[in-house]
Amino acid sequence: MKLFITGHDGFIGKAILPKITNHQIGLLQSDLRDIKKVEQEIIDFDPTHVLHLGALSEVAHSFSRPLDYAYIDYIGTINLIESIQKNCKNFQHFLFPSTMEVYGWQPISDRIKNKEKFDTEIFDENTIPNPNSPYAISKLACEKYLEYMHRTKGFPFTAVRQTNTYGRTENDFFITEAIITRMLKNSEKIVVGDIEPYRNFLHVDDLIRAWLTILENPKSSIGKIYTVGPNNPIQIKDYIKIIQQKLNWKGIIEQNTEFFRTGEIYWLNSDCAQIRKDLNFEPIITIDQGLDRTIAHWKNVIRKN
Repeated sequence: MKLFITGHDGFIGKAILPKITNHQIGLLQSDLRDIKKVEQEIIDFDPTHVLHLGALSEVAHSFSRPLDYAYIDYIGTINLIESIQKNCKNFQHFLFPSTMEVYGWQPISDRIKNKEKFDTEIFDENTIPNPNSPYAISKLACEKYLEYMHRTKGFPFTAVRQTNTYGRTENDFFITEAIITRMLKNSEKIVVGDIEPYRNFLHVDDLIRAWLTILENPKSSIGKIYTVGPNNPIQIKDYIKIIQQKLNWKGIIEQNTEFFRTGEIYWLNSDCAQIRKDLNFEPIITIDQGLDRTIAHWKNVIRKN
């Protein structure tokens, strides 16, 4: 296998690289928007497989930077796909991380936002997407382009609508690491945004297992778009309480509407039924286990600093 990886210096890239052994690895060095340089790197390495992790991923930032997300996440992906299709005669598999954010604004979100009663839902591969952010729109556009290429030219791909993944070791922008580090640094008070949405959470080690399983089983996964679960929806305010209890944190939690996300989605939850059926994959790390690992890491980071 000649595996070419974009976004190797990002969260998932740094986590997966040490797990890939016995394969020839190439790492994209060029800007995804530079089609000539991207194509030259593809020609030079001539991959059989591509794991396309390169993207802007902070949903909240996409509202103020829609063109950046369109150019990097969507146009950059097209540049990569077309370079492969044009130049790689022995190409076998394109692995694409999409996002559960593509489901966007569903009726259940309105019910939660309006404080109405609701029945829990599981979004799966058959749920009709309704993206509600520039980031999610770009990711869904990539899915559609891959489906078009697969249908018309046999382009071999697998996509995963990744759920909220945690266990970061460097970036504390996202909710899990943000709450942990704020509590560790501030004993008296932390400020948060909207705590009413529900999310499901997947530890990075489980996500890496999913990608490695897909990489090793192309016959069962090519042409598929998967959700990977787990089906464990937690309201953000309850998630914060879990972290608070684990840290024995006694401070005040202040909610500030200035931190509310534009176009907030109040319900995102998925399962892993299809990928379990096809590839025998399901998450194994519980919220308790994953949070304990993440907390231990950030305690060590803050202690050193």
